[in-house]
Amino acid sequence: MIEPDFVTTTRASYNTLAADYAERFASDLQQRPLERALLTWFAELVGDGPVLDVGCGPGRTAGFLHALGVDIAGLDLSPEFLTIARAENPGIRFDEGSMLALPDPPGTFAGLLANYSLIHIPDERLPEVLAGFHRVLRPGGYLWVAFQVGDEPRIMTDAWGHEVDLVFRRRQPDQVAKLLLAAGFDVRATIVREPEPEELTSFATLLARKRPDSDLL
Repeated sequence: MIEPDFVTTTRASYNTLAADYAERFASDLQQRPLERALLTWFAELVGDGPVLDVGCGPGRTAGFLHALGVDIAGLDLSPEFLTIARAENPGIRFDEGSMLALPDPPGTFAGLLANYSLIHIPDERLPEVLAGFHRVLRPGGYLWVAFQVGDEPRIMTDAWGHEVDLVFRRRQPDQVAKLLLAAGFDVRATIVREPEPEELTSFATLLARKRPDSDLL
């Protein structure tokens, strides 16, 4: 199978940025009380798991949920990110892989997170990715999707002095909700946070649940 160009460039860019990214955003979750509260709610919903953090980056979200007692694993394209994630979270399994080809059997997970990771997936590939999420979730399992709100992508060719090739696809919550509905999910909550002064966009989190009968669709 030939790897899409956007996967190759996203991996290479984050391999280049991994160390700077991990340092710059080391306390990011600690500074976001709303996100911590929502993740705590998610942890209560999924119980002891298992849960997969897809596009886990340096593993900070996985580490937060693990500390709450969730049986969680991480998946990411970038080996450099995974090196950091494993060093910071020795009790969590982190694997290299793509959300376009999840290796897990159907119904493996009680929960799945795509925390600012769908932003690098082109619109035309989103139904495919959501179908993969649906497949690996148990009936009644929960899906967390977070993304920047907007209508136009942000293209980044330079970050902190490094040459990169990244496209950040901003989307509207109702657009994502329609895709989730078509993929066999019910949206249980939509939360939109307005930007802080230093931020460029609003941020949305959608919590969805796999319909118990959707495997029959």
